[in-house]
Amino acid sequence: MAIAHVAMPIAAWQTFDYWIPDGLDVARGDVVRARLANRAALGVVIDVDAASEIGERLQPIDALSGIPRLPEEVMALAAFVSAYYQAAPGLAHALLVPPPMRARKPAAKSAAQMESDPPAALHALNAAQTNALDAILGSSGTFAVTMLHGVTGSGKTDVYLAAATHAVARGGQVLILVPEINLTPQFERRVQRALPNVHTVTLHSRLAAGARRANWNAAASGDAQVVLSTRLGVFAPLPHLALIVVDEEHDDSFKQQDGVRYHARDLAVWRAQRRNVPIVLGSATPSLETWARAQGARYRHAAMPERADPRARLPAIRFAPLRGADVRDGFTPALREAISARLARHEQSLIFVNRRGYAPSLKCAACGWESECTRCAARLVVHHEPDRLRCHHCGHAEPFPRACPECGNVDLLPLGFGTQRLEQAIRAAFPGARVARVDRDTTRNKDAFATLSKDVEDQAIDILIGTQMLAKGHDFRRLTLVGVLGADNALYSADFRATERLAALLMQVAGRAGRADRAGEVIVQTDFPGHAVYRALASHDYARFAAELMREREAAQLPPSSRIALLVAEAHARADVDRFLDAAFDRAQSLCDGDARVQVFPPVPAAMARRRGFERGQVIAQSDERKALLAFLPRWREALTTTASARVRWALDVDPVSF
Repeated sequence: MAIAHVAMPIAAWQTFDYWIPDGLDVARGDVVRARLANRAALGVVIDVDAASEIGERLQPIDALSGIPRLPEEVMALAAFVSAYYQAAPGLAHALLVPPPMRARKPAAKSAAQMESDPPAALHALNAAQTNALDAILGSSGTFAVTMLHGVTGSGKTDVYLAAATHAVARGGQVLILVPEINLTPQFERRVQRALPNVHTVTLHSRLAAGARRANWNAAASGDAQVVLSTRLGVFAPLPHLALIVVDEEHDDSFKQQDGVRYHARDLAVWRAQRRNVPIVLGSATPSLETWARAQGARYRHAAMPERADPRARLPAIRFAPLRGADVRDGFTPALREAISARLARHEQSLIFVNRRGYAPSLKCAACGWESECTRCAARLVVHHEPDRLRCHHCGHAEPFPRACPECGNVDLLPLGFGTQRLEQAIRAAFPGARVARVDRDTTRNKDAFATLSKDVEDQAIDILIGTQMLAKGHDFRRLTLVGVLGADNALYSADFRATERLAALLMQVAGRAGRADRAGEVIVQTDFPGHAVYRALASHDYARFAAELMREREAAQLPPSSRIALLVAEAHARADVDRFLDAAFDRAQSLCDGDARVQVFPPVPAAMARRRGFERGQVIAQSDERKALLAFLPRWREALTTTASARVRWALDVDPVSF
């Protein structure tokens, strides 16, 4: 009786044995249907054997799933994910399985598909773009990582598409990863216009299950020549893979924050090396991890320091002080005057604030009470239309209070500015302007973001108010002013990556201004114009800023100068969390006894000590040597598995992006 060892989608570290019924052709990589605790589930066959230690108690495999057999390449990728990120094999292999095919009505065309733009040839590349393309093509057929560091508007996408054209012409497939779903419609449109005869498909979680499965099948069969995807696309089978592109490689969205906590950028590099194909990591603000590898010559460095359009220049940067009686509704006179000037010239403005809602919190003017979430260590955010207090971490919502619950005072003050409040202020200040707010609340519906982007391109909008959804990847030709509000808030963060993130965010959003023949300007409202982040923004010198940050990280022995793993734990009772983490720390100390290469720090509360009703804490393990940390983690994880309480949920996060 043949036996199949199957990875089932649960957090168990063993595979499950099933006997293979006669006549069923089952091999490694097959996705099968089988019973797991009396429920039907899909599993991935890891191996086939002649016998099992369990014997007659085995259940049979019910059937093959109809999903094509997974190739060895992605099976090896899942094994690597399990080993490196300390993820249960079943959960790692579940990432390979597409959603089930369901009967469905033909999908309505998206805004991107309804676009009737004619095919357009690729723009002629300038000297910097040509040099970057040569660097990428110079490694065709072999593995090499190219960090494409191009300022905003330098034409990185044109380089991607030129490299993709070469790969497709040789019969290869191209995988392009973007950090956010909202970037796919515009990117897809550019691919289709530049490569009109190339079969392009998208993969992301917002697609209907049937459409996503059909696109996955096209990629797995080799019919799709270009696959445009968010992070999940790194697991798609691509039999003719010839090139990988990771756009905005610095973006934290490539890191999965729960479940299997993988980083798609790093897996893309691993996969390119496994397939011996080139990979491009593109960004105007590369992550320090990528920057360090390029400086150390592990990655190639292709620089594009000028904008692709010869008429365009990087925007002028101005700083406006926040203190003063003439600051009204969050706007300095300089920013109000700049918006008025753009309206008079029929140009567009973007007002950027990375806070949605009306105001970040609500405060009583009499007793100092502030609205707080009962389930999270966070303030409730004021929302209007309808008037509610909402938690942006757990989703809790409650009615807007008529009076202070502590003292009964009716004078409740919204503190700070969110996108809703700024929209209200701008509509009042500029009553004739066409204003659009862009945040998670206004773009929930399918194609809402693509429709709004088209309205901007058609000059149906004068002033955009938005969050970081607008900070990258968008090319609005008549947008000449960017106003930045609330950036100073990030300077108070305890996260050691906060300044890196802020610099990247500001440089990205500033890059939306002046991308064509009209000069761009950026006005940042700040009390600290001399801060290193703002100096870098004013000089458009990310390289110098990155070098300064690298020296700080080396002195503090923080990534990328070291490797970190984070043990995170949560439970309803703080005592349970503390008890588990204390035991985990003691066990780690004993495992590291005599080995100074791995350092484990005592338990501390998480940055958000309570979320969704769970008390949270963490322990950090750190090493200058990746191999030493990776040797330590499986032993620590095994010890934790045998001693953990059922009341505590815990996970290991390898290479965390925040803690």
